[in-house]
Amino acid sequence: MSRFYPLEVTALRRETRDAVVITLSPRPEDRGHFGFVPGQYLTLRHVIDGEEMRRCYSICSGPGEPLQIAVKRVAGGVFSTFANEGLAPGMTLEAMPPEGRFTVPIEAETPRHYAAIAAGSGITPVLAILKAAMARSPRSAFTLVYANRELSTIMFREELEALKNTHLERFSLLHVLSAGHQEIPLLSGRLDEPKLTELFRLWIDPASVDFLLLCGPEGLMLTAAASARAHGIEENRIKFELFASGRPGRLRPAPKPSTGVSAGRSGMHEAEIILDGVSHRLTLRGEETSLLDAALAAGVDAPYACKAGVCSTCRGRVLEGEVEMVANHALEDYEVRQGYVLTCQSHPRSARVVVSYDQ
Repeated sequence: MSRFYPLEVTALRRETRDAVVITLSPRPEDRGHFGFVPGQYLTLRHVIDGEEMRRCYSICSGPGEPLQIAVKRVAGGVFSTFANEGLAPGMTLEAMPPEGRFTVPIEAETPRHYAAIAAGSGITPVLAILKAAMARSPRSAFTLVYANRELSTIMFREELEALKNTHLERFSLLHVLSAGHQEIPLLSGRLDEPKLTELFRLWIDPASVDFLLLCGPEGLMLTAAASARAHGIEENRIKFELFASGRPGRLRPAPKPSTGVSAGRSGMHEAEIILDGVSHRLTLRGEETSLLDAALAAGVDAPYACKAGVCSTCRGRVLEGEVEMVANHALEDYEVRQGYVLTCQSHPRSARVVVSYDQ
């Protein structure tokens, strides 16, 4: 089952006009569930105006710091507006244990060059990784290119400047402002492909980069990844985290671990969902219902959050049959080859499908 635990809101800090940093504390008996690796996120659950809302927010805490997330208000966003306007210390949010694969190895004895291109609230998981790298790997370096609209919208501006001043020889920081004028033309205006080309030519040495972290809106991140590959950074050194999906499909092939059996003449599909060692048998009519929606409609407490193919909370493995995954912004290629799918984006394409959440 998708297990949620109560977290008390112990502090709120206004980061920018439209963003707030929330400090959360688990109950003493639940603390073991909330250890995290820098770059991971929390799936939060809260009832707002009678409707259950689930959202994913990256952890921004560094080593030894309390559990914190940052929530930037999104136009029309119910949860982000509530977090910025209605949340108060002493209130409780529910959360699943930390998840996510936007992580990199950080070791004291291994010097590495980490580079990152972040935009807006995409700084959140990058900040956690940056703080961990500076604290835990004293011979590692970090280069950060951070895109925002203007100075007033830069999240964690003071903290980033403090880190730069503390680690002058190891941390390099560039701010790119789309609506602000700066003395260096490269740093003014939208961060597009020509600017990325110049950054890789003048500022980020692709040959020295061990890991490139990309976090922000889909369009910019895909452009940045393409530019990185064009400058010689291999795919296995590029890590993605998308905060919003601009289109329904993408990008990586749907898994084909199948028997090749098509749906019956009635157009019905049989699905077996394995969760916590228990098998649930469902019947799906047609091919348009996702496996996740079918499971939830049948009362199966399957894990999910964004339902947009971004967060990977609903990850499962196809053991039998064939599905089509219409969007994938979270799984690595090797996971897809092994039969893993995002069940919120997966639709049956054979008469019988077996998916396990336990693997």
